[in-house]
Amino acid sequence: IFVPQKTQVVTKEESEIGVKFAFLTPSLLSAGGVMVAFAESLVAIDFSSPGEKKVQFEVVAGYVNAAETWSSLVAAVNDGTWRAHTALSTVKEEDRVGVANYPRHWRRAIMCFLLEAMKRSMTVLPKAGRQVTHVQLVVGEATPATDRVQNKTINLGWTHTRFKTDPPQTQGELRELLPTGGPRCSDEEWHAPVFPWRGGITNGDIVSVITYSTDDGKNWYFLKGIPPAKCFHHRMGEGRRILVVSDCFGGQNLYESSDMGTRWTEAVGTLPGVWVKSKSKAILGNSFHLDALITATIEREFMLYIQRGYTSGEKVDKALCLWVTDENRTLSCWTGCYGAWITWSIPTPCCCSDGALHLLQERANEKGEAISLARLTEELKTIKSTLSTWARLDAFFSKSSIPTTGLVILSDTSSGGDTWIDEYRCVNATVTKAAKVKNGFKFTAPGSRAMWSMSRWGPNKQYGFVNHRFTLVATVTIHQVPKGSTPLLGAGLGDGAGKKIIGLSYSMNKKWEKVFNGTKTAPGSTWEPGREHQVALMLQDGKKGSVYVDGVIVGSPEMIPTLETQGFEIPQFYVGGDEGDINSSVTMTNVFLYNRPLN
Repeated sequence: IFVPQKTQVVTKEESEIGVKFAFLTPSLLSAGGVMVAFAESLVAIDFSSPGEKKVQFEVVAGYVNAAETWSSLVAAVNDGTWRAHTALSTVKEEDRVGVANYPRHWRRAIMCFLLEAMKRSMTVLPKAGRQVTHVQLVVGEATPATDRVQNKTINLGWTHTRFKTDPPQTQGELRELLPTGGPRCSDEEWHAPVFPWRGGITNGDIVSVITYSTDDGKNWYFLKGIPPAKCFHHRMGEGRRILVVSDCFGGQNLYESSDMGTRWTEAVGTLPGVWVKSKSKAILGNSFHLDALITATIEREFMLYIQRGYTSGEKVDKALCLWVTDENRTLSCWTGCYGAWITWSIPTPCCCSDGALHLLQERANEKGEAISLARLTEELKTIKSTLSTWARLDAFFSKSSIPTTGLVILSDTSSGGDTWIDEYRCVNATVTKAAKVKNGFKFTAPGSRAMWSMSRWGPNKQYGFVNHRFTLVATVTIHQVPKGSTPLLGAGLGDGAGKKIIGLSYSMNKKWEKVFNGTKTAPGSTWEPGREHQVALMLQDGKKGSVYVDGVIVGSPEMIPTLETQGFEIPQFYVGGDEGDINSSVTMTNVFLYNRPLN
């Protein structure tokens, strides 16, 4: 929809139509029943002064009516009759040129931009980059257009606002304040919209501050507390509390606050598919970087986020993946490839509003940078179906003694063949040399196994919480006494050697044997052939492992090396395996995985 030297852009005064040199930093908003696609447009570049270049930006908007068919929009764009409109422009101001970015939206018809006031003619030094001297917030309210200019169904009126409080105290003088965070769009109406900022202080650290408004953007205030230091590029989600995904030194971290920013806590596992605190040897550059985070409601509240990753086990095919989560489980509902030209800092906004799901992508090649718009119709159907399934299962189990908070995987009673289906549609298990029985599988002989892959390599395998905390529960029946120690259930470590970080085995002496960090402990309590036992493996705080049988702990908890110490992640959970006795015979049913410790 925004193509350099091609897309026709109407000036703010609607007196001229022309094209732009380039389009950058896309964002999507919903206002007054109209979806608005925004982009920065590069108006001109002046290389006349030696050693510096002068650029001028505007913000353009493209309007898409919710009632308009997709085919008619595509036809209008292709034949050149579709028009973009200049939304914000300070090109003609005498002393500065503004760059507007990071739009936010709330209350259906009100939105705001961060307006960076630059030095005269926006001089950009070759090494220093942009020299920002002042930052303002600009609030716009959408009203129905009375003149109905082509492609324009709403008018945007803009008001400059001011901060009413000083930034919070930091360990050092705050030297600068720059906008950060990705764009968001949804049907939600937030009472207090928030804006993240990144600041530098005199001791060299990077700090984060957040502003909010309670009067539709007329006045803005700084939150009292600040997220942990040395983090930047925040992506925020609002709802019952504020979520902040931040790029920090050493990894991507997630923080939350339920008291408007007074206190912040680390929230590993709150977004189950977002890889945080990643310090293993498997990390490659900025892979699995989260781009956008939005909150919406379809029967109940949920979140959508875009995360970058890989589409195959070859670790070479980069992709953009759209995920849906209810903060217990997550599902990939769209995957799109991107090329080597894209960097981790380019946002990919999506918008779920007015019964439709849209996504903007910035694309670049040697000819310039363009922005494409996609309507994800089938993907929205998948999201609705998935949310309905999650709600139905949670409602069913809430009537029993089975806890649903944090429940990620539930083995399906109708599974068969080589797949153990997850009723929540998130992570299926691969089954080898096992026979289907009621509610589960029967495993016999060496090589008989089931494997739940939690690894990042591949689609639908995005559960980093297992490196920090989990509870894996199953019902097992051992049918005969083996001739040696035989693995039953465990969590493997991705060290290439298949070491078991937490596990449970059963011996020929009818004793349970715990496995921690690849080492079996002394035999514990007794198991009985032919009797059903409920077994559970638990990890707390990334370092405390426990094994339970029939609700009773086996031995005592063990301290195990953390992910940071190990340098590897937990790529899978397993049943059985190659180490089993030739005469072993085990039936396993009712497998549950939780993203938290159970009491």
